[in-house]
Amino acid sequence: MKFSEYLKMFWDLAFNKPKETVPQQQLPVQPITAETLAAAADNSVFRLGHSSLLLKLKGKYWLTDPVFNLRASPFQWLGPKRFQPAPIALDALPTIEGVILSHDHYDHLDYQTIMQLKDRVRYFLTPLGVGDLLAKWGVAEEKITQLDWWQSTDVGEIHFVATPSQHFSGRGLFDGNKRLWCSWSIITDEFRLFFGGDSGYFTGFKEIGNKYGPFDVACLENGAYDSRWADIHMLPSDTIRAFQDLQGKWLLPIHNAAFDLAFHHWNDPFKQIVTLASEQRVKLSLPQIGQGVNILQPQEEAAWW
Repeated sequence: MKFSEYLKMFWDLAFNKPKETVPQQQLPVQPITAETLAAAADNSVFRLGHSSLLLKLKGKYWLTDPVFNLRASPFQWLGPKRFQPAPIALDALPTIEGVILSHDHYDHLDYQTIMQLKDRVRYFLTPLGVGDLLAKWGVAEEKITQLDWWQSTDVGEIHFVATPSQHFSGRGLFDGNKRLWCSWSIITDEFRLFFGGDSGYFTGFKEIGNKYGPFDVACLENGAYDSRWADIHMLPSDTIRAFQDLQGKWLLPIHNAAFDLAFHHWNDPFKQIVTLASEQRVKLSLPQIGQGVNILQPQEEAAWW
């Protein structure tokens, strides 16, 4: 955007936000307990809100882009506030095998969350540069694996590939694009899961699909969008195109229902994606926050939004 368009956008964010960008009542949440996790089938995905997922893979637990803080912000008193708490408290989490990070933005990488997890997690998988930031925060360097696009690592029986995305990075005024951003292709002998992080629509989705698809489940961004920044955050129609490029079997939309980060109504992502998925015959799973989905046997959910 031009500088004048940036000014207009920030003015709109400050003074012209519709009330409907935040739900008027607390959203339905299914609390996650130790009993819930123990009873869950292996290869399950639990939705924690926004882009935070709790994965039960090969009997161990992984977190994607964990943000448990009240705000997606460098400040505790200012910035986008959670619609409701996460469905499980940080101190109630089971032993976490690893944390998978897509980039350094505050709604995907939270300092307080990492500080509470750093001594309880065996592995931190990050794009280039993000691991350096974790080390600066005090995460043990031997726990950190940093990857460039198309590089991969194996943890036990799970193959992780840092695949491209079209986004940007930075947490302050002077670190813009100093660290990489990525998506993740997670592959085992039983399934293929795609975690998109943040991205605008680009030809890389087709390349990823050709290299690593078809994916049993694709967790793709669907929220905090606007035509003014569609290059870095997909519109719902872009999400469907990306899913098709990835050769996905089921779509699990994420990046919604937790923070007010755009101008659309809070539930617009769900309404649009349901309509588009029906038109394109895309299989869609929209679990409530806290609800688990089996990667190999996902199912459609009743509308809760």
